[in-house]
Amino acid sequence: MPSIDGATDVERSSTPRIVFVGAVAEGRRCLESLLERGEQFAGIVTLDRDLAEATSGWVAFDDLAKDHDIPMISVRDLNSAENVDRVAALHPDLLLVIGWTRLLGAELLRLPPLGAVGFHASLLPRYRGRAPVNWALINGESETGNTMFFLDEGVDTGAVIDQRRISITDSDDCNSIYEKVSTSALDMLTEHLPRLKEGTAPRHPQDEALATVMPRRRPQDGVIDWSRGSRQLFDWVRALTHPYPGAFTTHGGRQLFVWRATEVGSVPRPPGAVPGQLLPGPAGHVVTGDGVLRLDRVQWAGQDEQPGRCLAELAGAVLGAEEAG
Repeated sequence: MPSIDGATDVERSSTPRIVFVGAVAEGRRCLESLLERGEQFAGIVTLDRDLAEATSGWVAFDDLAKDHDIPMISVRDLNSAENVDRVAALHPDLLLVIGWTRLLGAELLRLPPLGAVGFHASLLPRYRGRAPVNWALINGESETGNTMFFLDEGVDTGAVIDQRRISITDSDDCNSIYEKVSTSALDMLTEHLPRLKEGTAPRHPQDEALATVMPRRRPQDGVIDWSRGSRQLFDWVRALTHPYPGAFTTHGGRQLFVWRATEVGSVPRPPGAVPGQLLPGPAGHVVTGDGVLRLDRVQWAGQDEQPGRCLAELAGAVLGAEEAG
């Protein structure tokens, strides 16, 4: 795999030079598809492996760079002067930023004459900011989307090129929504990349009156509040499941992750039961604020995942009691 460290100027050709920036599965799927279609790339920028392995959904790009003879830059801080120079040495005409969770600084954005184009997994200007798919699920949305737009120095504020609406069904979780997001991104790339390379892609300003900005989520934010309703907890679990750190509760000082759960309307909430209480029986039923939730896949910290029925021996125990106290 070629290195660009110390690279000399690269002669420009009539074909725009595209540099890809990405670090997670969504970006890799798009890059793979574009490469299969014969699209040429002047470089790949991704996260340094030590930093990347702590990033939810991270995937490697080394093999794609090697197989297609594309220079690859691994960075911790893409906006550092050194890394801006490394990208500049590739003489990018267009940056495609897909699956990258960090803002690009002004120095980088000034490099490509055709602009820097990114995707955000919402119908901008709604759900700007961090974790838009997670927040859409947590908030019980029945629809989200994906937006292709020109990056600027703001947080998801650039001019919109195109959008796709994505339905959210009860069978979806964050992973399946991101699969839909990837498909929509590739659809929009296929449609608009020719005009992006010509410099004629559409630019629609966002309506600031409709903007919402979502905060960052941290692994410790995944704690389960059993006093919430069953539907809210169902959404909570599916919003935080793989590849994210997971929704969790505690028992006996141990952390219990819940990776999949089902809202159970057919099981009555026993009189006198308290939220978080495990019911007798083999099904892994837990009392919620307004009903019962079935835990389908769970995992004690440090152990393998198991079916929720493994909790049958704890019938009567109250999950999360240590947190509540």
